[in-house]
Amino acid sequence: MHERLVGTLILTRYGAEVLTDNKQSSENIAVAPRYLRGATDGDKVIVEIIHPATRKNPPMGKIVEVLGRAGDNEAEMHAILAEFGLPYDYPQAAIAEAGEIDSDISTQEIYRRRDMRDALTFTIDPFDAKDFDDALSFRQTGDGEYEIGVHIADVTHYVQTGTLLDEEAYNRATSVYLVDRTIPMLPERLCNDLCSLRPNEDKLTMSVIFSMDTNAKVLKHKICRTIIRSDVRLDYEQAQAVIDDQPTPDVSVHGGIIGSDVVLAIKELNRLAAILRKERFRHGAIEFEREEVKVLVDDKGRPTGFQLQESTPSHHLIEEFMLLANRTIAMQLSGTNKDVVYRVHDVPDPDKVEALSKFVHKFGYSMRLPKKDQKNENGTRAATKAIKSLLSDSTGTPEQELIHTLAIRTMPKAVYSTHNIGHYGLAFPYYTHFTSPIRRYPDMMVHRLVAKYILSGKQQSTMGDLEEACTHCSDREQLAVAAERASVKYKQAEWMEQHLGEAFDGIVSGVTEYGAYVQLIDSHCEGLLHVREMGGEDYWSYSEDEYCLINENTGEKLTLGDRIRVEVIRADALQRRIDFRRV
Repeated sequence: MHERLVGTLILTRYGAEVLTDNKQSSENIAVAPRYLRGATDGDKVIVEIIHPATRKNPPMGKIVEVLGRAGDNEAEMHAILAEFGLPYDYPQAAIAEAGEIDSDISTQEIYRRRDMRDALTFTIDPFDAKDFDDALSFRQTGDGEYEIGVHIADVTHYVQTGTLLDEEAYNRATSVYLVDRTIPMLPERLCNDLCSLRPNEDKLTMSVIFSMDTNAKVLKHKICRTIIRSDVRLDYEQAQAVIDDQPTPDVSVHGGIIGSDVVLAIKELNRLAAILRKERFRHGAIEFEREEVKVLVDDKGRPTGFQLQESTPSHHLIEEFMLLANRTIAMQLSGTNKDVVYRVHDVPDPDKVEALSKFVHKFGYSMRLPKKDQKNENGTRAATKAIKSLLSDSTGTPEQELIHTLAIRTMPKAVYSTHNIGHYGLAFPYYTHFTSPIRRYPDMMVHRLVAKYILSGKQQSTMGDLEEACTHCSDREQLAVAAERASVKYKQAEWMEQHLGEAFDGIVSGVTEYGAYVQLIDSHCEGLLHVREMGGEDYWSYSEDEYCLINENTGEKLTLGDRIRVEVIRADALQRRIDFRRV
């Protein structure tokens, strides 16, 4: 298949050409009239290269799809997805197959499962969530003992191997979350209906049932197929209100009611989660305190502002029990001596950690690192301790965001693999993804492994080359993350188009020989402050050793973490670019 690119069609007196969105492509692509496919000047298009560039001629291409008018929100979001090779619609054949799935739960199916519909059960998710793939149940079983169930939507009960649905889910491998939309891994009938653990509906689940004491010690656990019935759906803000002893929130918009039993369960689960969290960090887990900002949009996709995303105890409550379920599944699967899908995270690159140490020294921080030749477990522990101390010491300081960002860059990306090396960031020797099968294909793979090797159920079909599937899912995950970031940058630039000439406070987030990148404090929008826009006629040189720009006349230095006030002088949403001038 020939290379495909996304861009804007431009008609000139010499003919038609596509200006691509690909920043690595410096040449426009010429398109002959017979290959226009009805595209007109200013259309956003997908173009396929049919003849590469020569010394005399530009590359030649043909339009394979017209996405809409450049600048139109729908066209631009589809263009971002196409740029990263991600789908923006669902095949009708797969949708039709989903429509044929029987939604009734037979008596025989209930009989094969542990019936937990009488257990107090609830979900906690973002306010605007539509698919709920995890729920918690809670009940006291004796003096100082609890039965806590982590219930996960039994997606593989509905999506069988060898079907169009499974093939499409595998190809996608993940749901994609752009600023204004979700492109689901599964058709809506599955992700928002059959598999979603909505309140007051019987649902099929795969569960890990923990017996736990008041000190959050797991006494025993059981992995089983279950049927549940969620009593109430809460969002994180409502759950946090319960934790904070605020007036009982109104959950009628979501479904169910919050009674005294729900309040008791949330408070006790929050206490247990806090113990699990503390223990996890005691064993070496690393936490990065980074501010996440959500772009707010109206019903037409236009940016209206920004909202700081806070991580609260209600988030930690769900996180800790999902982590507990994931590592429990991984540990039990590892004992089968079969190929298993792990979520692995390697140790940091020593050279990158050393570079981080040298950089933060300028801020007055000292990292006690192991010697370079100390690559054993003691060396890893020493490096981990140094990183954790740095993160702790810098929390709450002006340079916190910068240091935590740079610390993250020392870490390799977590990936899926059948070769277990543990999860460094979580400090788990065994870890996998089991708790989000509605939106991640690896979780579906793990559910099938559980059925095959632990439950010995009917779903025992082979799954082909697991390592190849792991690589595919890891690659698709990275593409989805890149597309999400591109959509954020597009909306940030679109927002800044409305604020040309205005001044904002920012922090230097990157330095190059041609200027500094500045991230605005309130919105996290990032743009370029070119050296020619630094003010006056002064000449600024780049010091690679000090990683800063130096004013040759005054000796002033501009380096990472510096606070600076800038004015927006240019913004181009189509190019996802923002340019600043120093105030």
